[in-house]
Amino acid sequence: MKLGIVGLPNVGKSTLFNSLTKAGAESANYPFCTIDPNVGVVAVPDARLGVLTEMYNSEKTVPAVVEFVDIAGLVKGASKGEGLGNQFLSHIRETDAIVHVVRCFDDPNIIHVDGSIDPIRDIETINLELIFSDLEMIERRISRVAKGASYDKGQAKELEMLKSLQAMLLNGKKASEYEPQDEDEEAILRGYALLSAKPVIYAANVTDDDIADDGANNANVAKVREFAKNEGSEVFVICARLEEEISELEDDEKAEFLTEMGLSESGLEKLIKASYHLLGLISYLTAGPKETRAWTIREGTKAPQAAGKIHSDFERGFIRAEIVSYDDLVACGGFNQAREKGLVRSEGKEYVVKDGDVVLFRFNV
Repeated sequence: MKLGIVGLPNVGKSTLFNSLTKAGAESANYPFCTIDPNVGVVAVPDARLGVLTEMYNSEKTVPAVVEFVDIAGLVKGASKGEGLGNQFLSHIRETDAIVHVVRCFDDPNIIHVDGSIDPIRDIETINLELIFSDLEMIERRISRVAKGASYDKGQAKELEMLKSLQAMLLNGKKASEYEPQDEDEEAILRGYALLSAKPVIYAANVTDDDIADDGANNANVAKVREFAKNEGSEVFVICARLEEEISELEDDEKAEFLTEMGLSESGLEKLIKASYHLLGLISYLTAGPKETRAWTIREGTKAPQAAGKIHSDFERGFIRAEIVSYDDLVACGGFNQAREKGLVRSEGKEYVVKDGDVVLFRFNV
């Protein structure tokens, strides 16, 4: 999973990135501090892995990972080259989803490029830049496809779709609102990698005074939540500066600090949950003496395709999957004990893998 962190300058993007990845991306109180996209790979927190590692005495533990890309602050006119322009919009195309950091706090010591705090205005500024960039791409595609549309049914169909998308974008609507007519259109749309079609998670950045109640009394957070609800996006409340402090602590100190602040989980955990939910992702687990590991798949993935995440041979030669739920496995104290109690199931090619399934694949190639 690859997430691009975007937003206007000075909203807390690089501070958030630092806290998530401890990668030390430079953070300063002026626009365009981030000149190249900073990339950090972060382990997905999963307490189940530690339990299974101990149970199997595994030599190593391999969590699922998320790749974060910190992209320079976008400004009005970025799609036309303003600020650092289009080079950064291209980095967003490579991501699975966008984490849009929105400033929901006032601080006279931190300048705002538009001179005031207005999260909805900020969101719409970024959205318009994404739409303008998509519009340019669609118009270039129309000029190419139009040439063959008169004699090629496939290109004629694509041209019709492109014109519908163009009209939508010209009306200020995001490409995510477009409803493909069939699987062919769905595939074509995916191939465009339109920026405004990407799922969005809004990170409402607040002060530490607002974090304990999850921004419940912050009017700006309420506006972001309402906006996100209307477009089907996710929201999580974060204090980027506080998260940066937390990231410097050891695990036991971190837990104590979170408790003192009245928080049940870190910002990273909130973001991972929001990302998995938005993208429809789950994790299944494998465990043994050599390795305990989490594998990320899309919800609804069948057993052979889930096996293919490990190795293509597993999918090609799939015979069956022996499965026990994590909770049953832990309650029984081991795989053999779970089998004795009839809790290990043998599943075939049509089985849909569930979150927390502990799986042993049988295959032959």
